[in-house]
Parts: sequence; C-alpha cells; structure tokens
Amino acid sequence: MLNIRKSSERGYADHGWLKSFHSFSFASYMDPAHMGWGNLRVINEDRIAPGTGFGTHGHRDMEIISYVLSGNLAHQDSMGNVKGIPPGDVQRMSAGSGVRHSEFNHAVGESTHFLQIWIEPNVIGIDPGYEQKSVPDSAKRGRLACVAAPEAAEYTVKIHADASLYAGLFNGAENADLALNPERKAYVFLLRGSLQVNGLALQAGDAALLQAEASLHLSHGQDAEVLVFDLAP
Repeated sequence: MLNIRKSSERGYADHGWLKSFHSFSFASYMDPAHMGWGNLRVINEDRIAPGTGFGTHGHRDMEIISYVLSGNLAHQDSMGNVKGIPPGDVQRMSAGSGVRHSEFNHAVGESTHFLQIWIEPNVIGIDPGYEQKSVPDSAKRGRLACVAAPEAAEYTVKIHADASLYAGLFNGAENADLALNPERKAYVFLLRGSLQVNGLALQAGDAALLQAEASLHLSHGQDAEVLVFDLAP
C-alpha cells in the first residue's frame, strides 16, 4: 500500500517570525487521522525569520533530528552545546530524562529553512545526548545516504529508536532502490523539486506513506532532495 499526502493537506501555522507546515498533529493543529506514521511522530517544515527563533524550552524522551535546507540554525542546550547547524549537517538530540534548548536563525539577513523531526525512542529515561555530522552532497547524489540509524557511521548520527533515515539528491536519470521489510512502515518526504516514488509523482512538500511494501524505487527526479524513513510498524 502506498498513499500520497499532498503538501497542501498539511497543517499550517503563521506566527509572523515563524512559518511552519505540520505533517502530523502538532500544537494547535489536530488531525486524528494524522497523528504520526509508525514511530515517526513529528515532521515540521519551519522557516524562521532573521533575528528570531525558539526561546529556551524543554523536551523529554524523544529523538529529535534537525535537517537544515538553507540559512543556519543556532542551537544551545542545557548539556553545554553551542552549535551552528548549516545546510548539509544533520543534528540529533536525544531528550532522554530531560533537556532544555533554544534554536535561533543564525543566518544574517535571510530566513532559515529546516525540518524538525521527532521519532519515538525505544528506550526512555536515558541521559540526554547530542550529535552532529556533515553529510556532503557527493554522499547523497543519485543515492540514499543513511544519515540517522541505531548504529552510528561516517555520515550517520546514532538514534535511540527502531528507525533509519536516508537522504538523497536526484536529477535526470539518477535513481535508487531501497529494500523494505513489508512488516514495517516507510515514509518518503520530498523536500524540494519533483520525484517519482514507485512510479507515483511527488512535488515539494508531498509525502508517500508505505506499508506492506517490499521495495522503494526513486526516479525521474528534477532538482529533488528527499528524505526516506524506515520505521517500526
């Protein structure tokens, strides 16, 4: 089974300084039909205006991934991390027993466009943790690079969850295949451009929700950047 959810079907919030699309129920956007997919709980596509951001706030027992598309995201947390997250970097924060942090637009004179992703952990109450890695375009060009998984690797941050996240760049004849376990779920989110997923067309902001599928085929990309999630059922 493969269902397409169009970008226009997402929740939307305009706070002036923040414009945010919600793939799943979040804050004031509530849709009982879209509470998550497998153990994927949140995908917020955020645009933060220059000189603004999220003040200090807390999280607990959630694996939080930030994926920056443009601009630069300034991160500071109660673990002592003070980081800038540029495009191409993947940041993982394990909230565990509790963490407080802030996020601000660190780019001068331009908005910061990024995805905030929450995945439910398979362990709770752990010590909070932080990890950040740079993933070059060459690792994603015409292929799916694993950028988050239960085991860390060169371009892979470690998450405490039964899930893996892949990122890819596709244009023209470039294509990729990913074997899926039909007993699990998968989620494809197109960040920009256009792309076909198992022969069905996606545009920027669209998503494909898969279950009981044995394979994923990505093709016919036009300046496409995509995230693919392999998820617990």
